[in-house]
Amino acid sequence: MYDHFRLRYLTGGAMLFAAMTLAGCDSASMPGFLKSDTAGEEATRNAGGVRGGGTVERDIEAPEIFQATERGLWDGRPSLGGVWVAHPEVTEPERVIIRNQQNGQFVIGALFKRERETPGPVLQVSSDAAAALEMLAGQPAELDVVALRREEATDPDAAAAATVDTADLSAASDVESGALDPVTSGAGAALAPETPAAPEDSAAAPAPAPVETAAAPARPAPQASPLDKPYLQIGIFSVEQNARNTAEAMRQAGLLPAVKKQSSSGKTFWRVIVGPAQSASERSDALTEIKAQGFTDAYAVTD
Repeated sequence: MYDHFRLRYLTGGAMLFAAMTLAGCDSASMPGFLKSDTAGEEATRNAGGVRGGGTVERDIEAPEIFQATERGLWDGRPSLGGVWVAHPEVTEPERVIIRNQQNGQFVIGALFKRERETPGPVLQVSSDAAAALEMLAGQPAELDVVALRREEATDPDAAAAATVDTADLSAASDVESGALDPVTSGAGAALAPETPAAPEDSAAAPAPAPVETAAAPARPAPQASPLDKPYLQIGIFSVEQNARNTAEAMRQAGLLPAVKKQSSSGKTFWRVIVGPAQSASERSDALTEIKAQGFTDAYAVTD
């Protein structure tokens, strides 16, 4: 694994985060929650999020963008950036599905360009990817890596639920009409419990003084960015806590991170992004700070 993925010692809280995130990467002692499950991999598409109007976002495999079946290796060293693999023929970072052909495990991650040729397997594998794929340090595995693309598709179940059968309505039996009972005036009166009447000789209790409440200040709407790619992706993680630790490190560095939960092909993963930047210079400054924290493979994304 090339040099810029080596663990850096971060100052203050960032150093603590690095220790928490990278501890226990050895697959031999891998906890059960890191083990993936091959159930549900029959389809190469899976809903990633429901949209309005009976449509969903789905991930589709895009081998025309990138596809490689090569031997991959994790050299045993911890790495930052979550789940990723690196290949020498990559031109742009991509989101990919990585399958271990030897045991059927798979995970969603990032694909980067391998910057330095070394003898051995073509694919370099991060420590998080190795854990999810159940790869042992120093032992190559046959991996299949395919690019993913997001698309909107019609959800037949949502469309069916939104359709009203007017024929059934017209066939309904006649409904008897009549006067309704008097409506209680006001929801507060309807919900208030009954209280016994005060005795005639008792003094009327003074009405409580009205309590003045300050109106909460309106929260400003997020400002739309003029950039095509206003966000910076820090990494893709198969363990939520690792993603949140990374976000906390970004927050301590003075950045504004967000953790986005997504799913594809039956797998759930968490993306950590920073942004949106309002200008190219602001995005460049943020990227410089991110790389200074050790995440040298962060790159600009749409969302």
